[in-house]
Amino acid sequence: MTEWYYADAQRERHGPVDAAVIREKFRQGELDLASLVWREGMQQWQPLSAATEELQLVTAQPAEPGIDLRADYSAIENGTAPLPAVVTEAAAATGTYSPYAAPGSITHDPSNVVGGGHIVHAGFLRRFAASIIDSVVTGVVSYALLIPLALLMGVSLISLAQSELAGAGALVTFYIFNYAISILVPAIYFGWMQSSSNMASLGKMSVGAKVVRSNGERLGFWRAFLRYIAMVALAVVTCGIAMVVSAIMVGVTERKQGLHDMICDTVVVDKWAFTDQPERQQQGVGTVTIVVLSLFGLMLAGVVVLAIVVASIGASGYN
Repeated sequence: MTEWYYADAQRERHGPVDAAVIREKFRQGELDLASLVWREGMQQWQPLSAATEELQLVTAQPAEPGIDLRADYSAIENGTAPLPAVVTEAAAATGTYSPYAAPGSITHDPSNVVGGGHIVHAGFLRRFAASIIDSVVTGVVSYALLIPLALLMGVSLISLAQSELAGAGALVTFYIFNYAISILVPAIYFGWMQSSSNMASLGKMSVGAKVVRSNGERLGFWRAFLRYIAMVALAVVTCGIAMVVSAIMVGVTERKQGLHDMICDTVVVDKWAFTDQPERQQQGVGTVTIVVLSLFGLMLAGVVVLAIVVASIGASGYN
């Protein structure tokens, strides 16, 4: 059975559907001869007028008097056919919209939010795998800043050893910088990456996900920045209980939102959600997620085995 895709009056892509659905929407007036359709095998999106015979639309609703469908088809082939008004307006607004391109070649504008259609929300496993990758990235940057600071403060402590008060002040200063770097580096990283055109940190990009507003719009820097701060604040205030609750909520809520998502009006979705190619969304966890979780599991198992060995050696030492 041939599967068709179509664009409605609001430029939203729908499909795949069979020919009967196209015919019914044509009868009901939801589609007209200028509506764009595509199926596998077509080089480009084409107006419905070019596929009336294939879709048997002439018997369902006669074409308007005076329209020569063969002439329309020739005009489409040589590129002289006028574009529908709604498409022309979109092209003028964005400068990147290509109404006659096949689905695999449509120019993607990340700032153009396409509403409607099925949205795939990233589940717990994809988000956890992304957090592992992001933790490595932010950890490397944080330690790159903390190690020189620790060396500097170590020298300061030695030079101020004769004064206990001065040494205590230097130690407090080090801890303040330590916590500030540990919190601000990830917050700035997430704020910058998630407000970029990718709308995702390196971890979420790796697993094919992005963070957007609940209506699909891109996050601003401060919303993305405060989203991380909200997560940390909730974890600190609740002694980590909020992290567990958020993990459960991501697993059971309809839009897979954690507490910090609800506070900041954000959702984590597949990278193709809210775009003109929603059919490319990935339902499963994906290869990258499986690999990252497998490596994490092996590392965790190694730590457990090492801890058991160390405990056994320690216990035998007392015998």
